[in-house]
Amino acid sequence: MALGPRLDIRQSQSLVMTPQLQQAIKLLALSNLEIETFIGDALDANPLLEVGDGAPPAADAPGDDQDLRRTTLESSPVDQLIGEGRAEDDRPLDIDAAALDRDRDPGDADWGTEFRSAPGEAGPGIDERGEGEASLAEHLHAQIGPATRDPAAAFVARHLVGLLDEAGYLPITLAEVAADLGVDQALAEAGLALLQSLDPTGVGARSLGECLALQAREADRHDPCMARLLENLDLLARGELARLKRICGVDDEDFAEMMAELRGYDPKPGLRFGSSGGEAVTPDILITPGAEGGWDVQLNQATLPQLIVNRSYYVEMRGACDDKAARAWLSDKLADANWLLKALDQRAKTILKVASELVRQQDGFFRHGVSQLKPLTLRTVAEAIAMHESTVSRVTSNKYLHCERGTFELKYFFTSGVGSTEGEGGASAEAVKAVIRQLIDAEDPKAILSDDTLVDLLKDKGFELARRTVAKYREAIGLGSSVQRRRQKALAGVR
Repeated sequence: MALGPRLDIRQSQSLVMTPQLQQAIKLLALSNLEIETFIGDALDANPLLEVGDGAPPAADAPGDDQDLRRTTLESSPVDQLIGEGRAEDDRPLDIDAAALDRDRDPGDADWGTEFRSAPGEAGPGIDERGEGEASLAEHLHAQIGPATRDPAAAFVARHLVGLLDEAGYLPITLAEVAADLGVDQALAEAGLALLQSLDPTGVGARSLGECLALQAREADRHDPCMARLLENLDLLARGELARLKRICGVDDEDFAEMMAELRGYDPKPGLRFGSSGGEAVTPDILITPGAEGGWDVQLNQATLPQLIVNRSYYVEMRGACDDKAARAWLSDKLADANWLLKALDQRAKTILKVASELVRQQDGFFRHGVSQLKPLTLRTVAEAIAMHESTVSRVTSNKYLHCERGTFELKYFFTSGVGSTEGEGGASAEAVKAVIRQLIDAEDPKAILSDDTLVDLLKDKGFELARRTVAKYREAIGLGSSVQRRRQKALAGVR
């Protein structure tokens, strides 16, 4: 058979990724604060866009079993004003990541990195997303349980840890702490004493003198002369050494030794550790109890400006356009504004849809706490709301949810499961960690629980885990081995 050139007609389908569609999909992965920055840039670039007054109304989503309330964002009726939008760009944001990867520009590095995770992955665990270096709060929380058997004092101490500044100082008085917690002064003092007994020495002090005094006691150098020196640090700051020496009642040699000892202390012990939380987190989604025992799910409108199109300005500018190039530029700006409003509207609806399903799946957590946190994957949520896993992954990326129990990253609710003695779906790894912490906090200093013992106790509570898994979870929450905890509690008993 002879070979020769010929013409063939073939029909195929492909997904064309326009720049507008690419940007719309990327908007899903941005937090509300990042969206606010993006909108600010859009306002500078497009004269037809303006920030509207007032927040859009909320409407109940029909058909929800738990009466989840969803915020409905108003879209601009720009299509009714004039039909100059780019209809070919109005494509769904819920697209298979594999299709996106086939059609993306290979030279676009930023676009390619968004879809490197394999479909079905539940994302990294909450313990894998930290900064690496332990924070001061984490370091102190890990010591409180082994250091005392008094749950009330431990409760106060953990509350005080949350009040410490970066240097490790307590900026408020114990009277304020007692009033906030509704406890007596004696219990507040017991909690502070427990906190000040932890490493690093000097943490929990209310002044520089108290911080240095704690370190002097640790070094067994807090004699009456050193106490007077620490009570008059203002004289040392002003350089009145002769007067300070007379107050302390020491000679030149002893005073020089005291000053050398003082220079060896750390005036800011908390700075040895990493930042406890970095920048302040602003929640993107607000969860509040709703009617009939349900939940209200809303976007945080305080960080989400409402955009509108200035119709009168558009009509005025269009009437003043005489040449073809000016009309084309104005049409492009109108189309860009139209696209942005639609993209933000669809982003909001997608986020609320995913968040509503997340709240429905983890209803036990919102009602009873971490012990009721269920294993959950992206696939489970995606199948429930008929979306692709990559869309759910983008929605839950870099976004935070605020409820009565605190502020949590959305990825926190996607946890791996562990075996259950009942064989019914298992339990969340975070719930198991919480139980391990409770068991270790309540252990007897004279009968420290080994990992094998913890395995048996967890089995009694319905968790089927191997010893190495228990050890991994124990280390992940900052608790030492049985030998380390026995040593820590022995030292705490001596103090």
